[in-house]
Amino acid sequence: MRLLQRLALLMLLIPALASAETGTTVNWRDWSPAVFEQANEEHKLVLLDLAAVWCHWCHVMDEQTYADPKVAAYLRKHYIAVRVDQDARPDLANRYRDFGWPATILFAADGAELVKRAGYIPPQPFLKLLAATVDDPTPEKSSRAAGVRSFSGSAELGEPVRRKLLAMHENSYDRKLGGLLLGKKFLDPDSTEYRLRQARLDNDTEQARAQRTLDATRKLIDPVWGGAYQYSTHGDWTHPHFEKIMAVQADFLRLYSLAYAQWQRPEDLASARAIAGYLGDFLTGPNGAFYTSQDADLIPGQHASDYFALNDAERRKRGMPRIDKHQYARENGWAIEGLALLYQVSGERQILTRAENAAHWVRDNRALKGGGFRHDAHDVAGPYLGDTLAMGRACLALYRASADRQWLHCATGAADFIGAHFQQQGAGFLTSAPSDQDAVAPVPRTEENIQTTRFANLLYRYTADDRYRKLAEHGMRYLATPAVATATIEEAGILLADRELGQAPRHFTVVGAKTDPTAMALYQLALKEPGDYKRVEWWDRREGPLPNPDVQYPQTDKPAAYVCTDRRCSLPSFSVPRYRAVIERLTTPEPEK
Repeated sequence: MRLLQRLALLMLLIPALASAETGTTVNWRDWSPAVFEQANEEHKLVLLDLAAVWCHWCHVMDEQTYADPKVAAYLRKHYIAVRVDQDARPDLANRYRDFGWPATILFAADGAELVKRAGYIPPQPFLKLLAATVDDPTPEKSSRAAGVRSFSGSAELGEPVRRKLLAMHENSYDRKLGGLLLGKKFLDPDSTEYRLRQARLDNDTEQARAQRTLDATRKLIDPVWGGAYQYSTHGDWTHPHFEKIMAVQADFLRLYSLAYAQWQRPEDLASARAIAGYLGDFLTGPNGAFYTSQDADLIPGQHASDYFALNDAERRKRGMPRIDKHQYARENGWAIEGLALLYQVSGERQILTRAENAAHWVRDNRALKGGGFRHDAHDVAGPYLGDTLAMGRACLALYRASADRQWLHCATGAADFIGAHFQQQGAGFLTSAPSDQDAVAPVPRTEENIQTTRFANLLYRYTADDRYRKLAEHGMRYLATPAVATATIEEAGILLADRELGQAPRHFTVVGAKTDPTAMALYQLALKEPGDYKRVEWWDRREGPLPNPDVQYPQTDKPAAYVCTDRRCSLPSFSVPRYRAVIERLTTPEPEK
């Protein structure tokens, strides 16, 4: 009898024991070198789930794949599972950004990458992938080029590379719908800005393409709340994914502001204002700094197209998609730069005030010794290039917008920090500062190298400090390397960087007291000139010499304005109409040969 009772009790315990052994949830860990030490000790592999808090398909994979008991059990037995918010770890995000979110990377215990997968994977195929990797942990052959080790000896594009990039740019355009010829439709900032530049050179084809792209992309702006959705699927502009991330908001701010400065189309200014309004209403904290993103889903994992078809009151009755209230230096820098540019073209002082308030907060709460910026209040890794780069660009944009020299000091400090911490040996810049504690080595990203090169070059033009010219050339040698230049869809950004390094920016200077109304009006006119590659300065002699005193301006008894090209400088203009006429005469570009 006792034997039968014991057998019955054992039968009741078996399911509980099995559940305790296999587990019904994934035991997630944080990313650290300790993960690989544990994997080595326990003879396991490592899984990295790199996701975004705003990402619909990340939610779906969480709800369906990782919630599957069989998946959870297999992971607990054979893997150390690591989950990372890609917004919080720019080093990992930039390494695996090409895979989109969610990105799944499987590692051996020694850190070798075995498998990399992009996007949502259903439970059963995922189980097969996990088991196949355990059975044969041999690294897959990657279709992506291995890291470049030999770089261009010149900070200029070679002519064969330039011709190829121009052909890539020409062939990338969607002649039917505008934008890039890709299945996902989004506003690509570099190709659009390059088309704007070419349009200023009387290229009617590029003007038509830029305007068509901007008009099509306008469909991604939320008609109720403002703000821009990240992209549209189905190869058209009418199937948006509804996440609103700061990188997209900043791109829309910049491009529509630049377009308004160039063509004075009211719809372009309205689009930029719709982004600024959304940032103010939804992504601004009580401290004046900016949040990171708003989720695509009202209920995680469920498509929200019905929700976003509602009006404001109906949306609010059903709830609010989650806002990620992290306040990262990088995302703030992006927003500040965009708002500074919108102020320049609109003259709306409250927009500049918002940008300056956010910049002050970041400087007070995210600054690092030596001029750099950390990502969050406390970073487990880093520093990251993106934070210091974004804030450096933001500070330079604020200096141009306000002529307040504290912002130029902020920009030079950021550039010095970049030079001290992120330069890759040979050429280019790494996405994070190398450390012995890195589980995987930091890599250079083409996008960040484009932005760093352009930032350093423009800073050199403002300061005449040769350190920043050398910094720009260090980045351009990486971008000019054929294996780098032709490997991505970022050819337009490389072309922009190359053109800017090869020529001086248009140069506008106002000389007069910063309290003088005429000087203010002259400066506002210079700010509204089209293009982002320009040097705009306001010399109040009471502040001492200009940072780059390369032009000697005469003493006058009233405020005067000048415009300089790489060939000559104008005589002084004492009124806005006269200055406008001089600018038009001297800065009308000649078509490139």
